[in-house]
Amino acid sequence: MSHAMLSSPILAALNSGVIVIDDEYNIQYLNAFIERHGNLQLAGVLGKSLFSVFADLPEAWLKRKLMSVLDLKTPAFSSWEQRQYIFKLPHLRPITSSSQYMAQNCTMLPLETGQHEQPLICILIEDATDAFVYQQHLSRTLIELEKANRQDGLTKVQNRRYWEEQLKQEIHRAQRYQHSLSLILFDLDKFKDLNDKYGHLGGDFVLVELSSFISSLLRDSDLFGRYGGEEFGIILPDTGLEGAEEVAERICRAVADYPMLFNQQTIRTTLSIGVAEFVPKQHFLHDDLIRCADMALYNAKRSGRNRVCCYQAGETDYHKKAN
Repeated sequence: MSHAMLSSPILAALNSGVIVIDDEYNIQYLNAFIERHGNLQLAGVLGKSLFSVFADLPEAWLKRKLMSVLDLKTPAFSSWEQRQYIFKLPHLRPITSSSQYMAQNCTMLPLETGQHEQPLICILIEDATDAFVYQQHLSRTLIELEKANRQDGLTKVQNRRYWEEQLKQEIHRAQRYQHSLSLILFDLDKFKDLNDKYGHLGGDFVLVELSSFISSLLRDSDLFGRYGGEEFGIILPDTGLEGAEEVAERICRAVADYPMLFNQQTIRTTLSIGVAEFVPKQHFLHDDLIRCADMALYNAKRSGRNRVCCYQAGETDYHKKAN
């Protein structure tokens, strides 16, 4: 490559990086963009190994790319979507990003040289930080939208629509693999009285506080959702009636003993809980399991509240246990 070509004002002013190396990976040229972002001077790096000047390069990977350019005499590419950056160059932007380094699209080109001249490769580095940051923002927004689509707006547990979808899936899984599955439905006792006494802000506070507290008592595999108003449901995969009853009893006792401080006033409440076990049989739908648990919940309320009642499909009696 001629001295005149390397001295071109176009290369110097280009708002992209240009690095020229020989077939031994020694630097023959870099433009002002690389000098500025890499805090380098061409005079100080001329003839030095690319991999010593840029010590953090993915050396083995990049050498394979560069060798293919030399051997095949065809360009090679790397986009920021494949590898966020090759050269650790600060992006110098006052923007929020997960990385301080410039996202890059890189093109490696074989340069034409004379017959007896050393082969050269030109590495073009395009700053793709704007696209990278936009994609980050878009991904975060989509995650938040998906989360909002699944969550109850107040309590942040699963909303009814998503929770019922999960119940259908768990019933299908239990039927297919003959696994146990149980459902808990619970209701806050005398919630209307609580709302009347502390106002709707107090009622909302209790719903949020109890949702968080009960979530801490569950396994990661349990599926907790708000079924409506002050009624909630918990799906217990791989759990039979006895195990589900133990979980329900533990929750019932814990909530009864849990004080909540609202506007310098201590609020206590209790739960009525219904438990039902899924029994695999043809045409058994998620509505059937909900109905069984709801019948048990009704019986818990009718029996004095602050207690757990269990129902098993196919039986006509309840297994009751009061706190």
